[in-house]
Amino acid sequence: MKRYADGMEPIDDVRWETVRDRLRDDRFVFAVRTTSIYCRPGCPSRTPARRNVFAFADPRAAERAGFRACKRCAPDDVAADADRVRLIERACALLDADDARSLDGVAREVGMSRFHFQRTFRRVAGVTPGEYARARRAERFRARLASGATVTSAIHDAGYGSSSRPYASETLGMTPTRYRAGGRGEHVNYAIADCSLGRVLVATTERGVCAIELGDDDDAVLSALSRHVPNARTRRDDDALHDTVSAVVALVDDPAAPFGLALDVRGTAFQRRVWNALRGVRPGDPVTYAALARAVGSPNAAQAVGAACAANRLAVAVPCHRVVREDGSLAGYRWGVERKRALLARERSG
Repeated sequence: MKRYADGMEPIDDVRWETVRDRLRDDRFVFAVRTTSIYCRPGCPSRTPARRNVFAFADPRAAERAGFRACKRCAPDDVAADADRVRLIERACALLDADDARSLDGVAREVGMSRFHFQRTFRRVAGVTPGEYARARRAERFRARLASGATVTSAIHDAGYGSSSRPYASETLGMTPTRYRAGGRGEHVNYAIADCSLGRVLVATTERGVCAIELGDDDDAVLSALSRHVPNARTRRDDDALHDTVSAVVALVDDPAAPFGLALDVRGTAFQRRVWNALRGVRPGDPVTYAALARAVGSPNAAQAVGAACAANRLAVAVPCHRVVREDGSLAGYRWGVERKRALLARERSG
C-alpha cells in the first residue's frame, strides 16, 4: 500500500473552491490520495472527491509526501509553462501592434500551428486569440472617441476593416456618435422608489435596464444617473416602469433570486468580462478580487478587477457586492459598505 507523509490534512475551503472551479493559482498544488498524483489548480483532469484531496505549497512538498506529477498539467515543469506564457505575451504584442498580423500570421510568427496556437492562447490568456483581438480593437476605438477624435478617424485608427462594424457591435451600448457626445440624443427613462436599502433608481433605454442606483434620497440617485449619461435626454416615468422597478426592488430584498430583465450593459471589453463573471458567482459564496481575476483569465489584474467592480452601474443585477478581500473583509462598494454587508447577509440566510 502506498505510504504518505504523516500529518497531511485535507484541503481547506478556499483552496478547494479554486480546485473545484478549475481556476489557475500558482501558489499551491493539490494531490489526490486515490491516484497518487498531484496537479496544478486548473488542471483539466476530472475533479476528484474532496475527501481525497490535499494541498501543498509547491511540487517538492507534494513529491516528498509520496505523490508524482500529473502528465496533463505538468505541475513540476515550471520552465515549460513559463515558455508558453512568454510565447503568448509575444503573440499579444503582435496583435496589439498598429500593423497587426492575421491570426494565422501571428501563429506562424510564434512557431505554432493554428490549432495549437488557439488552444495555448486560450489556456494562458483565458480567451481565444480572436476574442482578444476584438476586445483590444474595441478598447482602442473607445479610447480614440474619448480623446475627442471623430468617429471616422477612430474607426480607422482602431483597425476596423469596415465602418459598419462598430455600429453592429455591442461594444458601446449606443452608437459611436452618441458615445462620443456623452450619450447626447439617447433617451433614458427612469423611476425612483423605496426599497429596503433606501431609495432605488432604475433607468432604462430601448435595450434594457442601463442603471440601478441605490442612495439615501432622490438627489443622490439622480446625481449618480446624471454622471452616468450626462448628455442623455432623461424622463421620469414611474407608471411605465412600475413592473421593472418592482422586479428590482424584489431583487434587492432577495439578491439570490433570478433576475430576468434585459440589461443594457456599457463598459470596456475587460469590464464586461468581469461583470459577466460576477453574474456567475454563487449567491452567499463571496469571491476574492484575485480569484475573480483568475476567472477572467488575467491572474495579475486584481486591481483592474477592483476598478471594474467600481465602474459597475447596475447594483445587485451585476452583483459586485459578492467580491471581498483575501481575508474575507469587505472592501469598498459604490453604494456603501453597509449596503454590501446587508446584501451578503441576505444571500447567506437565503
